[in-house]
Amino acid sequence: MAGRARVALFKTIGALAEALPERVDVGVARGVARRLGRRQRAAAGNLAANQRRALSLDGVAPSDELLARFVDRGFASYGQYWAEGAKLPALSQGAIDDRFAIAEGVEFLEAARTARNGLVVALPHVGSWEWGGSFLNSFGLGMTAIAEELDPPALFDWFRQKREAIGIQVKPLNDHAGTALLEVLRRGGVVGLLCDRDLQNNGVPVTFFGERVTMPAGPATLALRTGATLLAAACYSGPGRDHYAVVRPPIPAIREGRLREDVARVTQCVATELEGLIRRAPDQWHVLQPLFTAAP
Repeated sequence: MAGRARVALFKTIGALAEALPERVDVGVARGVARRLGRRQRAAAGNLAANQRRALSLDGVAPSDELLARFVDRGFASYGQYWAEGAKLPALSQGAIDDRFAIAEGVEFLEAARTARNGLVVALPHVGSWEWGGSFLNSFGLGMTAIAEELDPPALFDWFRQKREAIGIQVKPLNDHAGTALLEVLRRGGVVGLLCDRDLQNNGVPVTFFGERVTMPAGPATLALRTGATLLAAACYSGPGRDHYAVVRPPIPAIREGRLREDVARVTQCVATELEGLIRRAPDQWHVLQPLFTAAP
């Protein structure tokens, strides 16, 4: 009964988000998320610790006042992420394309499409990755992504159906995920992986914003094993009601020695690219879990 009630709640919220006039849903979501964020001390502390790294330059940390403003905006951005993701299934592909003010680095997508050797896109939790994945449809590059399995399973099925409606195929994060992604790449498909957070705690050590953390090895491993093109990208919210996509140049994923050493080297390159993408809009980086163990 509890599981069915949870599924019904999410379906109701999703239906309301699709039906509400555009920007009304975003405005409500930003306000609610901002107010809730101020009450969640643990999440607010984690977000502040993460954003402090992104806002620090040349060893100079942001002031407490500046950091507080960015944390507040970070929660608002997180609410907007959910509202915009819920709206996507109600929009046509043409409407989605019209909502992109500009896309930087489109030539790298076009080159990967021409090569047809598969494409791995490394993504940070910035802006709205679902909008970016849907934008790939305009290039004939439907994306496959990995998502944590939800409880109850019916909730995950509903989530997957909504993402597939906008051209994003979703595979569950389990023991078969790696095999499924390899098959996609060997067919010349596109795999998008959020990789600025080590969900399974089995990543490789990298330097990220000047600190040692672990980062998922998936993007580097897949690219090295298949020869697929490896790119880092992000999709930002704004300006206004539009979106802004940034695709970085390909990251060299070439075998030079032992696979483990190559994976570590390429993953560090991914981490460096993600730093640059996050620093473009730190207020849109909404990772509410602790990433750094060292004191700020």
